[in-house]
Amino acid sequence: MKRVMLRVAYDGTDYCGWQLQPGVPTIEGVLNEKLSELLGEEITVTGASRTDSGVHSLGNVAVFDTNTRIPAEKISYALNQRLPDDIVIQGSEEVAPDFHPRHCDSRKTYEYRILNREFPLPTERRDSYFTYRRLDVEAMKRAAEFIVGTHDFASFCSAHAQTETTVRTVYACTVEKTGDMICIRVTGAGFLYNMVRIIAGTLLEIGCGARQPDDMKTIIEACDRSAAGPTAPAHGLTMQKIEFEGDTL
Repeated sequence: MKRVMLRVAYDGTDYCGWQLQPGVPTIEGVLNEKLSELLGEEITVTGASRTDSGVHSLGNVAVFDTNTRIPAEKISYALNQRLPDDIVIQGSEEVAPDFHPRHCDSRKTYEYRILNREFPLPTERRDSYFTYRRLDVEAMKRAAEFIVGTHDFASFCSAHAQTETTVRTVYACTVEKTGDMICIRVTGAGFLYNMVRIIAGTLLEIGCGARQPDDMKTIIEACDRSAAGPTAPAHGLTMQKIEFEGDTL
């Protein structure tokens, strides 16, 4: 028996999120099905991040146990032959038998993309949020600085989320504009349910002038979901990567 880790990229548009759910397509469900077919045994993957319906990824992580003789690094090639075009394995490797992607220290990076121009672009519709309202990127940058650090992020957690603590550490939160595309990039040790999308929604309000950059500090201190902005739409969010100590992929 060996444990194999996969780096998984996917367009989440046509899936009801990562986590297995009966009767609907999910990333986890497709991976379980195709791996079981490939390896000839019942496979159940464990994901590092349970991304929501419509959210994308360039590098989510999943592990599974198998008795196959196929070298771990070759599984990615064989599996990609069976997967649909909107799910592509970026690499596979054998890891320690006790490695668990949700029970070890990691750094996760998410990016929220906003297309800010007069008219939408059809080629950007699946992985960016469109708004024609001119956004003040400098104001958004100043507000993003307050997110960095260890805080109680209760204001940025969906009301019905179940978690032992709402304290999280954010290592970086940046806002950059290239052409008509604004990218909010957040790196942290872990995130609350909808946390990055609520940060993005709040920064959008600041960019529109509905709030001031310094309001972000007050919102954090409030520890109240109603103090923050709306949850930005899922399709603008992409998990960029998850980094573990000693990564080789």
